[in-house]
Amino acid sequence: MRHYQSFFNILVLGVAASCASLAHAQDVIGNIDANANADSQADAKSDATTWGLGLGVGVQRSPYRDYGNKTGVLPILLYNGKYFRVAGTTADFKVGSVSQFDFTLRAKYSNEGYKSGDATILNGMDERKDGFWLGGSAAWRAPFAKFTLEWLKAAGNSNGQTVKLGVERGFTVGSVKLTPHLGVAWMNNDYVNYYYGVKSTEVRSTRAAYTGKSTTNASVGLRTDYSLTAAQSMFLDLSVTHYGSGITDSPLVDRSTAPGLRLGYIYKF
Repeated sequence: MRHYQSFFNILVLGVAASCASLAHAQDVIGNIDANANADSQADAKSDATTWGLGLGVGVQRSPYRDYGNKTGVLPILLYNGKYFRVAGTTADFKVGSVSQFDFTLRAKYSNEGYKSGDATILNGMDERKDGFWLGGSAAWRAPFAKFTLEWLKAAGNSNGQTVKLGVERGFTVGSVKLTPHLGVAWMNNDYVNYYYGVKSTEVRSTRAAYTGKSTTNASVGLRTDYSLTAAQSMFLDLSVTHYGSGITDSPLVDRSTAPGLRLGYIYKF
């Protein structure tokens, strides 16, 4: 049960060549999951079955013009067993470990979609749906930092692909752990075009046609984990995402950077 003491110390911030900062401009649910998955991945080499329950809240400034903040509340389920690991809306099958390297097959849900009417600039746009993703991940537990690499492909809708790379290093001060993290994310042109493109049928006088192209985002943040008791933890993650030109060139977008905040509570059994 003490496995979860290191809760959230491994942030799967993977973001490498273009995603939109953690699976679409750091979508709210995806990043609550990232914090939950950090704790779950800390137990990657453990065969003991462990559980955790909690609640996460995320607020992310949307890149879409006049959209404002995107807020999500997500019940968090953590499970770690010999072959499977679940963290919120992310499920992993443990392929195996070699020395300091861990490998998994991954399934994930993310809420990057929108509906016409969510913002003035989106009026008359066709609905863009949330996505299910399938792929794999690898983690290197180096003595000086934790590195993560993730590749995912959309199971329908956007037909997109993302590659994410992240690095973090934790520092413990009493019952508080501070974890600075950096990430880059690459998303292919299909992904960008689906969520940020404008089709000919969607063109308006205030919205030109746009065909999305692959792009790379970067993010930086600081996660704070606080142990209330041996079984209870809280986390606060503050981050800033810089969007690549494939996103900022879209007529739907009016900003190149956006802050985000994730706050959560976990009870570990």
